[in-house]
Amino acid sequence: MYEILLREDLVPNIHLYKLAAPGVARKAQPGQFIIVRVDEKGERIPLTIADWGREEGNITIVFNEVGRTTHKLAALKEGDFIANVVGPLGLPTHIDKFGTVVCVAAGYAIAAMAPIARALKEAGNRVISIIRAPSKETLFGEERLKEFSEEVTVVTGDGSYGREGFLLKPLKELLENEVVDRVIVIGPACVMKLVAGTTRLFGVKTTASLNPIMVDGTGMCGCCRVMVGEETKFACVDGPEFDAHEVNWDWLMARRCTYSGAMPSVTQYQCRYCAQW
Repeated sequence: MYEILLREDLVPNIHLYKLAAPGVARKAQPGQFIIVRVDEKGERIPLTIADWGREEGNITIVFNEVGRTTHKLAALKEGDFIANVVGPLGLPTHIDKFGTVVCVAAGYAIAAMAPIARALKEAGNRVISIIRAPSKETLFGEERLKEFSEEVTVVTGDGSYGREGFLLKPLKELLENEVVDRVIVIGPACVMKLVAGTTRLFGVKTTASLNPIMVDGTGMCGCCRVMVGEETKFACVDGPEFDAHEVNWDWLMARRCTYSGAMPSVTQYQCRYCAQW
C-alpha cells in the first residue's frame, strides 16, 4: 500500500499527489512513468512521474480527472492509500548538452515536462519553454518551469493570460528567429502531431512522449504498440519517447479512440482536444 502524503488540487480536475514510494524514488529519472492501481479490483493506468525525492522516499504524480479510474483516484485524501504502484517504467529522456532546447507542453503534461527541463538545464543547455492551457483558470506549472528555463511563453486558448491561441505560433516564431537544436513535446497526441509537423519544416530534431492505450506496462500485452518509421514499437518498453517525425500519428490517435465510439475512421478523426485546441 502506498500512502498519499500530500494532495494539491492544482486547477479544476487536475490533481497533484505526493506518494510514499521509496523504491520508485531511488531509481526514477526524467520521462519515466508508473502504473497505478487504486484498489485490488481496479484497472491499471499509466501516470508520468512529475518529481521525486530520493532521500525522502517519495514521488509526485499529476493527473487529469477524466475517466472512472481517475475519478476514483481523485476521491482519495491525504493519508489514504493506493493499492499498487509499479515503476519506474519506460526509458528515461535522453539528456545531453544539445545547446538550445525548446520544451513544449500542453495541459496536465506541463507537470511531466518540469523534471526534463531541470535535467536539461543541469546538463548545460539553454532551455526555453512554451506551455499552453485553455484558460488562466486551467493553467499551472509556470513558476516551476521558470526555475529551469531562460524564458517561458504562456499561451491560453481564450487569451485570459499570456498569448492567445495555439502554441504553434510562438514555436514557429522561435524557430524562424533562433538556432534551436532540439524540441521536446508532451501533450495530447494531436498537439504533438502538429508540433512535429512544424519542426519538420525547420529540420529540428523533435522527440515526443507518446500516450497510447496501456495495460501492463512491461511489453507483454501489446496494447501500447505504435508505428515509428516502418517498425512496430511498444511505448512502455521502447519509449515512451520517440522521434516525433517518424511517428504514425493518425494510427496512434485511431488506436487511442478504439473504445470511445467517437471515431468512424482515421481520416475523420477529431478528439475533444482537437476541437478545444
